[in-house]
Amino acid sequence: MKIKKSCIVVLLMSFIAVNPAKELIAQEAPPWASNVIWYQIFVERFYNGNPDNDPTLQDISVSSSTFPVPYDWTITPWTMDWWKQEPWAEKTRKSHRETVQHRRYGGDLQGVIDKLPYLHELGITAIYFNPLNDAPSLHKYDARNYHHIDVNFGPDPEGDKKIIASENPSDPSTWKWTAADRQFLELIEKCHKMGIRIIMDYSWNHTGVDFWAWKDVLQNQEKSPYKDWYEVISFDNSLTPQNEFQYRGWANVASLPEWKKVDLSGPRTSNGPYEGNLNPAVKEHIFAVSQRWLAPNGDTAKGIDGFRLDVAEQIPLGFWRDYRKWVKSIKPNAYLVGEIWWEKWPDKLMDPKPYVNEEIFDAVMFYKIYAPARSFFVQGKEALSSSQLADSLQKEWANLPKNFRFSQMNVNATHDSPRLLTCFANKGKYKYHVNPYENPQCITGKPDEETYKRVRLYLIHQFTIPGSPSIWNGDEMGMWGSDDPDNRKPLWWPDMKFEPETRTNIQPGPKLFDQVEFDNKHYQFYKQIIHLRKNNSIFATGNIEFIPSNDKVLAYRRWNSSDEVLIYLNADTLSQSIRFIQKGKYLDLLAGEIVEGDSIKILPLTGLILRKIK
Repeated sequence: MKIKKSCIVVLLMSFIAVNPAKELIAQEAPPWASNVIWYQIFVERFYNGNPDNDPTLQDISVSSSTFPVPYDWTITPWTMDWWKQEPWAEKTRKSHRETVQHRRYGGDLQGVIDKLPYLHELGITAIYFNPLNDAPSLHKYDARNYHHIDVNFGPDPEGDKKIIASENPSDPSTWKWTAADRQFLELIEKCHKMGIRIIMDYSWNHTGVDFWAWKDVLQNQEKSPYKDWYEVISFDNSLTPQNEFQYRGWANVASLPEWKKVDLSGPRTSNGPYEGNLNPAVKEHIFAVSQRWLAPNGDTAKGIDGFRLDVAEQIPLGFWRDYRKWVKSIKPNAYLVGEIWWEKWPDKLMDPKPYVNEEIFDAVMFYKIYAPARSFFVQGKEALSSSQLADSLQKEWANLPKNFRFSQMNVNATHDSPRLLTCFANKGKYKYHVNPYENPQCITGKPDEETYKRVRLYLIHQFTIPGSPSIWNGDEMGMWGSDDPDNRKPLWWPDMKFEPETRTNIQPGPKLFDQVEFDNKHYQFYKQIIHLRKNNSIFATGNIEFIPSNDKVLAYRRWNSSDEVLIYLNADTLSQSIRFIQKGKYLDLLAGEIVEGDSIKILPLTGLILRKIK
């Protein structure tokens, strides 16, 4: 589908003016969303394919930072012990947790392009990119501008800065394509040829303090044409020596000023849905940015396949209704997935129901089914029984409209949580103090062998239930890491030789070290379970029914009119004998062996995937 550029502005303005609230453009998720393997990429830590574009001190410095980047800052060697401080960091006498925020490794888009064969071989069919927009931080949620790829992700940072400076950022007709933008379009084309879809991560709730509109507000205060774009509480009075300027930042973070919410029909909440919208001018800008990447130069075939939407509960539902209509009017099969997570951390996860429907999102990051699954497979102090897990999963699926149940993004680890291995190694409450800064007892190093077995058992579950499984980049390599920032280590590529990692890092006691290297055994298991999922459509679209079993064996069947598969997962450290619901002949899809009879023995911490042979 190609959209003429001359029509874009007219279409945008007419949409905002008319805003047909009752028109439903897409009443179900795109069909492809139920049958992909997601891989989340954090570009700065993925792979450095072009050292010539590495960030400089100026690139990562923020004007209002309370901890400025040291003058002698340098790029961190990719293979250095994560817990070691660089010479510039040691001189600051600040903690590892503080100095690591200034650390950069130089990951870029060329690095992603270089590793596309790796992703293709692994079996990945969809990439979720953490923010790519130009920003000074390592995470890019503090945008300098929305409509350009970060200059250090592309091949010509200095040239891109000149192009950006030549534009009027508030006028889409002046926007140009930087070298980084063009390289991203090249990446999209290469991925699409491989059958890999791409979604971009954006926060439409806030920007960084170096965002062009915010800088104008800071300089011109109430005279700024953008004074109503942000949640300004009070402007500075130039007649007094004090600075009266106050504003709202996301989660009270001053470096992330929030867009202004308007037309509220009740109190604004920070942990659930509320009615309202965004300032119309802000919305117009966001819509233009979204269109730019969905249909570059008017061609949807060359654009991305959707968006992951950050802190979605912070933004009024009215905006999301308009946003869905806008996105789907450009690309009907685009995928919208919202980050819906905590209602009250760390005890209560948010209800996704208000957000998953024909008016808002196609999916959420489905943490709400990962948390109970973890409780069962870890078998820690808060262990669920198999029947409790089955009840929890059925409740969550039944809570969603039928035409959206198979499109959810089934996440476990992400950039905001401990890596999967570390999450399982620490058996306490999900995500609670899984870091050495708040919990000296936190296991931050290489887990024991039982943890690896439990993770692989869980993976069988993740890849055989409804919803598309998602992998946090590096988990398939056997990487470990506690919560942010330690889940964001540079990836352990097999051709690299890493320094041993300090197991006890900042914790007291004698120093112990773990060998850091690509774990081929773990990788091969991921590869096997990915290809099993891809080659058996029943796991994407088949019915599911749980089979009664003992407390530590989760059993369920996936079936359709022509196929039936039984899944048995033994979370016990003892072998378990189970009886089939019907005597028959089965093919073990993991072992490739024939199983016959009316019962079978399941070894400790192992699983069976059995296809019924007719």
